[in-house]
Amino acid sequence: MKTTEMLSKIKALLNASVKLAQQTLDNGTVIEAESFEAGQSVFIVTDDERVALPIGEYKLEDGRSLIVEEEGVIASIGESEAPAEEPVAVEAEEEVIETEVPEEVAPEVEAIVEAVVEVVAPALEEVKEELKKLKKKFEDSYEKKEEEEEKKKEEKKEEMSKKFNHSPERKASKRQEIKFSQNRKETTLDRVLRQLNK
Repeated sequence: MKTTEMLSKIKALLNASVKLAQQTLDNGTVIEAESFEAGQSVFIVTDDERVALPIGEYKLEDGRSLIVEEEGVIASIGESEAPAEEPVAVEAEEEVIETEVPEEVAPEVEAIVEAVVEVVAPALEEVKEELKKLKKKFEDSYEKKEEEEEKKKEEKKEEMSKKFNHSPERKASKRQEIKFSQNRKETTLDRVLRQLNK
């Protein structure tokens, strides 16, 4: 279970309403966040689950641009490119989850939630730091690999660009004949080989 889903369920148990705003990108993809402001988490809504919005720049249906510099976190939202005379009113669809919890259970649940948050928050920070380190490590190794491949391509190009000198005018030098065992008796094999070498 994802942390956002877990927190949403805990808030629902505490009789707190979770309001999630939804927006649609210009390509029809539905995204969701608590509020569309810098620093808020943003997700792509699918039938089965919510997926963190990848890094990039996105256009909303209302013309505003949404920039994500860290996966699943809004870096900034730009204003629409509409003329200044015509203000654009944007209304986000909101989903509210409300459940009723007996009053005698609420303080106990609240204490449990606070304890869980105290325990989970440092672990989440550690995980984020480890993810940053891993991303940096993989980016560095990927860059090194690309550099090595580029060097190999350059070396191959240099090897291929070297000119091979071929001079068909040059006559082959006479073959130097070396004779071994000249005084021995000639066999049938010797005669056959001599005929073939003529």
